[in-house]
Parts: sequence; structure tokens; C-alpha cells
Amino acid sequence: MRTQLIVPAVAALTAVLTLTACGTETGSGKGAGDGSGDSVRPAAPLTGVRWTVESVTVDGKKTAAPAGAHVEFQKGRAEGNYGCNHFGADAKIEGDTITVGQAQMTEMGCAKDVQGFETALSKALSGELKAKVSGASGEAGKTAKNLVLTTADGDSVALAAQSPAPLVGTKWTVTSLLKGEVASSLPAGTENKAHLVIGKDGSVRGNLGCNTFRGEAKVDGSTITFGRLSTTRMMCTGTSAMVEQSVTEALTGKVTYKLDHRSLSLTAESGKGVSATAG
Repeated sequence: MRTQLIVPAVAALTAVLTLTACGTETGSGKGAGDGSGDSVRPAAPLTGVRWTVESVTVDGKKTAAPAGAHVEFQKGRAEGNYGCNHFGADAKIEGDTITVGQAQMTEMGCAKDVQGFETALSKALSGELKAKVSGASGEAGKTAKNLVLTTADGDSVALAAQSPAPLVGTKWTVTSLLKGEVASSLPAGTENKAHLVIGKDGSVRGNLGCNTFRGEAKVDGSTITFGRLSTTRMMCTGTSAMVEQSVTEALTGKVTYKLDHRSLSLTAESGKGVSATAG
């Protein structure tokens, strides 16, 4: 497993984006329908939306997105996560066209299959893109549910709007391990195993990466205090044992948590911790 220092994480910004309907329609007002030319009628405003990437299609090959892949747009910027690494790029929005400039990204060591997806997504999510929204009308206050971005070559990115996930009651699946300012992806073969759910009754349960566990969790402000965990007694070896040890440390005693839409980080006083995504 390769571990590299992350460039300072891309801050979660409030996305304010108004796309216009694909195609050209005649509208009311000066310059529209009066012989002076056509205009493009605005579609549903996409305000404060984090678009979860569902799939990317490049050269006719469709690939499902890993958990955590997303993008947010605001005036002049596009920011998000390719599936492992964070990215940010200049973005120009004109009508139903979004032009995304060269992206800057963090340099985490990622699993081979995720690296392949990141390459495909970064290719498709660049240059001049045509945007098509669906799932909502053009009425004020309505939010589109789906978004497809298509390149001039026919490659495309399918995205869906998702609501923020609450801390309590959500299944949080561990996606990376933290140590100070250094983060590393999970070793191959250990993905999608470690997870936790904090209950409304102050309990916590889940899987450490090998053994299942149960315990107490008291949320207070920006911290969670975990009680002693009771676990099953499976014999864990190799990378599974390493992940289990790291997750256990992140769920021991008083830890600091940060909730960002559908992402959660837990950091113990030692500086070690985990990052997780909803689902």
C-alpha cells in the first residue's frame, strides 16, 4: 500500500449553479420571440447540490463509480472527489455548456481498480461538456435529480443529486486510513468491509474489517466518546488485521468527528483515524 501526503483537502463549498435546458426555445422579453433572435430558457436551479457520480462512460465502456465520487459546481469552480483523490478545477458555465479546465488533485495511493476509474472520470470531466438535467421542472425552488455531462467525443458522466447523510442511523463504510495529514486507501481485498452505524440509543455497531463489534457511543458537539467495544473472536491476519487495528484505534475513547455531506472522518487523540462514506 502506498501512502502519500495529501495536498490540503478541497474545502466543501456551497454550490450555486443554474443550468439551462438543453436545446433552444423562444422565450418572452426583449430579444426573444420578437424577431431579434432566440434565447435559452433556464431550467431548474441547481443550488447547494453535491452531485454523486453514478457512472462514467469512456470510449463506449461504462464503469460504475466507487463510493465517494462526487462533484460540486459553483461560479468559476468545479470541486469534488474522483473516487479516491480530491480535485479542483476552473469551470466556466454558459447556458447548457460547462467548460472544465485542467484539474489539480491530491496524490493518495489508491487501489488499482479505483485508479482506473479516476483516470476515466478525469478524462470525461474535462473540457467542454454539454449538460442535461432531469427529474424536476423549471419552476423556482425545484432541484434537478439527475445530471448527465457529455463531451464532444460522446464520453459521458452520469450523476445524481443526493441529500446529506445524518451522523446517526447512517451506515458509514470506511474508505481510507488517516495518520495526521497523511491518508492511505485500504489495502486491496479489504474494501467495503469495515463499517459502523451509530444508533439513536447511544449504541454503535458494525465491522472492524474482520470482526463484528458492538459498543456505546456518546455524541457531544464535535466529538464522539466510544465505550469499550465487544467483538467476535475471529482470527485475523495480514492486511485485515492491520485494518482492524486502525479502525479499532479510531473507535477508542474520545475522538473528533467531521461530517461533510455524505463523508465522515474520525480522528483519535493520537492523530490516527479513518474516513468513511455513507452507504
